[in-house]
Amino acid sequence: MANFMRVAACHVSPVFLNARETTHKAISLIKEAASKKADLVVFPETYLSAFPLWSSVRAPTENHSLFQRMVQESVYADGEEIEAIREAARSTGTIVSIGFSERSRHSNGCLYNSNITIGTGGEVLVHHRKLVPTFFEKLTWSPGDGHGLRIADTQLGRIGMLICGENTNALARYSLIAQAEQVHISTWPAIWPTRTSQKPTEDHGKQQSSHKSMTQGVNYDNLAANRTRAAAHCFEAKCFGVACSGYLGEDAIETIVDGASQPDIVANTVRGMPRAATFFLNPTGASLSSFTFNDDAAEKAYVSALQDQEGILYADMNLDDCIEGKQYHDVVGGYQRLDVFDLKVDRTRKEPVRFT
Repeated sequence: MANFMRVAACHVSPVFLNARETTHKAISLIKEAASKKADLVVFPETYLSAFPLWSSVRAPTENHSLFQRMVQESVYADGEEIEAIREAARSTGTIVSIGFSERSRHSNGCLYNSNITIGTGGEVLVHHRKLVPTFFEKLTWSPGDGHGLRIADTQLGRIGMLICGENTNALARYSLIAQAEQVHISTWPAIWPTRTSQKPTEDHGKQQSSHKSMTQGVNYDNLAANRTRAAAHCFEAKCFGVACSGYLGEDAIETIVDGASQPDIVANTVRGMPRAATFFLNPTGASLSSFTFNDDAAEKAYVSALQDQEGILYADMNLDDCIEGKQYHDVVGGYQRLDVFDLKVDRTRKEPVRFT
């Protein structure tokens, strides 16, 4: 008997740095997806309630007030915002995966880049903290641990997830593949600036011209990079892929530009960056047919991805399709050499202190 799952990936923006309003928006989206018969509803990286883009385009000395706001609008894993999301999952009978900036009970300034997977009964299935914050994220988030390198074993299928750059970590990915992962969620920010948009000086231009590099002077292409990583994992795991990216709202842009010492450069960089996309992949790494619904209409509109507009993208998956490819290349089975390689994963939750 075929094992079908409908997945809804929310390509949406938070109410920037407003945890309460973003929670309300998330609950509304869960209810909307459930009304379209979604079994699994996915949200982007740190949807609650911001991704700290300011750290990529502004000097750290300019960002103290934004970090303070980020802490204040981050949420506890057992706080009222996550409790409300859990209740929405329970009341709609959906599985929910949502990214959030997590506050620590041990410190009034420690944050984690986290994701929580919630079951249809409102129970927490997996609580994952990003293993290593990437690049400028280190100015906001602390490193996580291996506690969340787990598969959510649901009645519909085995669901795994990794956050953004973790999808480049071969060992983290392998640890999920080795738990018979069938659906892999990867979450991403709306943009990923690596260079500011400004014209180089004449001397700098001469220096640049003396070096030949395919990537020199080129900003980061979220769409291409994310698709490459997500497709590679689906091909290796023989699983379906859900690549869910954030959408950059005007409120986020205004907040990031406000107070910057070089507002024009910041604005040009943020507005000019290529946007990330939300899309689905099949177990070969190829695109999976996906669709949206127009307003409340039941009619599907087939699109390959969502990138430049907010919305919910849907795809139907037959998880039995994860089986065939294992005949050819099962990296945790017949195509593995267990006598040569030995991977150990510590899933202990790390705490800064133990009181006895």
